[in-house]
Amino acid sequence: MRPLKFAVIGINHDHIHGQIRALRQAGAVCTGFHAAEDDLATAFAAAYPDIPCVAEADRLYEDPAIDVIVSAAIPGDRADIAIRAMRHGKDVLLDKPGMTSLDQLESVRLVQAETRRILSILYSEHFEVPATVKAGELVAAGAIGEVVTMTGLGPHRLRKPQRPGWFFERERYGGILVDIGAHQFEQFLFFTGAEDADILSAAVGNRANADRPGLQDVGDVHLRTPGGVTGYIRVDWFTPDGLPVWGDGRLFITGTHGTIELRKYVDVAGRPGGDHLFLTDRKGMQHIDCSAVELPFGRQFIADVFERTETAMPQARCFKAMELALRAQQHAEEAE
Repeated sequence: MRPLKFAVIGINHDHIHGQIRALRQAGAVCTGFHAAEDDLATAFAAAYPDIPCVAEADRLYEDPAIDVIVSAAIPGDRADIAIRAMRHGKDVLLDKPGMTSLDQLESVRLVQAETRRILSILYSEHFEVPATVKAGELVAAGAIGEVVTMTGLGPHRLRKPQRPGWFFERERYGGILVDIGAHQFEQFLFFTGAEDADILSAAVGNRANADRPGLQDVGDVHLRTPGGVTGYIRVDWFTPDGLPVWGDGRLFITGTHGTIELRKYVDVAGRPGGDHLFLTDRKGMQHIDCSAVELPFGRQFIADVFERTETAMPQARCFKAMELALRAQQHAEEAE
């Protein structure tokens, strides 16, 4: 099978490096990149001297040899990039959030259904975290029985002086439940196996950044599937300065026969490194080091492109995670 060829359009978020890494490690070839910002293009070219800089994005959209367009553009711009790519016969791999409004989501869904292209979103807190992948294997194997509830915590480090202007503009980043909450909604659907959920409550706020009124620095959501499985999501920009990583991301899954806790990026109890999984079941308690677990997303996505399958992530779940995030964001803002 020939190598998959992809091109990058939009490099405004550092998640682009994870997207490129996932595809390259699975054998894909990046044939070019386009960035509207000269400073970002210069830095990117220095990091990837083997990837040509293309001045006109049209050349990448129109190149018949390119299979996939990859983008981590400003969130509010990603839907238009995806639509244009699909209309040019390309599959698409976006950074999260893939869309920042329900109207954008509807437009992308319509074009995806019309063109039958793959529109995928690399929800990195799932697909780039070995502990999350391992938890998925355990849940699928019945290690904790049927999932009853899931709690996802996503604290992030703000680094306010280093952020670009669009980061603080609500319409461009989408709101906190859309921007960083999208990760958690995808994981909720994945671990519960649900196809939909109701938003029971949602809230957002700006508690400590009055100088940036467009920023939401905290948000939470309570949701429930039609089958009665519940979830709680909390995201914020309050990672303490003393933490050595960008956020103490945690995931708690309760099943009928056991529980799983993930400490994804750091164990504040003192174990070195990240990717810690704690499994408690009928036999006892155990700590599992997941750092060596394979991340299958890249190879699965490439196979999906060539075989027209949905192994890496079902198309319906990709869209539903964004729909839930957008609905929760709307619910929270209407309640303010």
